[in-house]
Amino acid sequence: MIQRHGFTNEVLDWKAWLDVVALERATPEQIAVLEESHPKAKVSDYYLFLVHQPEILRQRSTAFNAIMYAPGGMPRAERELASTVVSRLNGCVYCASVHAQRFEQLAKRNDAIVQVFEDPRTAGTSAREQAISAFSIALTERPDRVGADDLVPLRQAGIGEAEILDLVHSIAIFAWANRLMLNLGEPVFPAPAR
Repeated sequence: MIQRHGFTNEVLDWKAWLDVVALERATPEQIAVLEESHPKAKVSDYYLFLVHQPEILRQRSTAFNAIMYAPGGMPRAERELASTVVSRLNGCVYCASVHAQRFEQLAKRNDAIVQVFEDPRTAGTSAREQAISAFSIALTERPDRVGADDLVPLRQAGIGEAEILDLVHSIAIFAWANRLMLNLGEPVFPAPAR
């Protein structure tokens, strides 16, 4: 287990601060959207809150799933690395935990995650990962000032055009996802072992 600066790769829960939709009172449309969204949506406070507006949740889930899970383009592990960097910068402990775990599952290692949690500005075990981390930081911290020069290190690291587009999408969706998580609830850590 990794624990650095309040961030962790352990499995966390998330608790909404506002009322969630009770499954027994959900409309057929809400149930359908939950089933389309995520395998655990029916037990997740996050989805059970967002389903108050089922069409918005449907559109959010469609976009999220296409960005993070579509085949081709940037490898999924690298999308997860970018998402973890963005979540670390934005202070979203829950999202950083989830996407750190996904990176580890896909990459079969956690060294880059240790680095992201320690200091995202120096993270990356290769030139490619370093370029992904640096660009994720730039687009998160100064989206209005990212320009063509910021793409040069990505290209120099061998990242192609379609991969760059996937990277931008991954970073951008986490600007949204982190803000929803941070402003609607809080992470719940597992109870300490006795």
